[in-house]
Amino acid sequence: MSDPTRRAELFGGADSGRRFTGPTTGDEGRMLIDVLSAQRATLRLKCSGLGRELSLRSVEPSTLSLLGLVRHLADVERRWFRRVLAGQDAPTLFSSTTDPDEDFNGATDDPGVVAAAWEAWRAEVAFAEQFVTEAPDLDVEGDDSWRGTVSLRWVLIHVIEEYARHNGHADLLRERIDGAVGV
Repeated sequence: MSDPTRRAELFGGADSGRRFTGPTTGDEGRMLIDVLSAQRATLRLKCSGLGRELSLRSVEPSTLSLLGLVRHLADVERRWFRRVLAGQDAPTLFSSTTDPDEDFNGATDDPGVVAAAWEAWRAEVAFAEQFVTEAPDLDVEGDDSWRGTVSLRWVLIHVIEEYARHNGHADLLRERIDGAVGV
């Protein structure tokens, strides 16, 4: 009998263990940034080594896929950091008012679609990281049509929560694709 991997063990991969090495005490901002970085790394890791399989759907009729999660989280990053906190006029990349689920519905196995999703996600993460680095403190505020005035502190916590929820979906999707398990 083979030695099965426990779900509580780290997901395989060269960068797996480095995700959770940030501080556990001290500066609030540093901890929030490191936890968000670990969540972003988890999404990358759950999608690693996959090509066209990224677009595989969970179960009918759901359109949930790993690629859909990448596209969705690119729009999440864009909304909170570019639009709300930086005040930029930055329309969504993968969804619209006519098709609010296009981030998932449009996640096809076309190599161009896959490449565009990763390029957009990386660009939005880079913008967010730069914004956070340059912010004088966690009390920087922005205006959101849904929540009203929000602070950078709240946005970091909310985006961590978004990633954590969707990384749970990614766990299940990846297991369905190739049986890989682990956090």
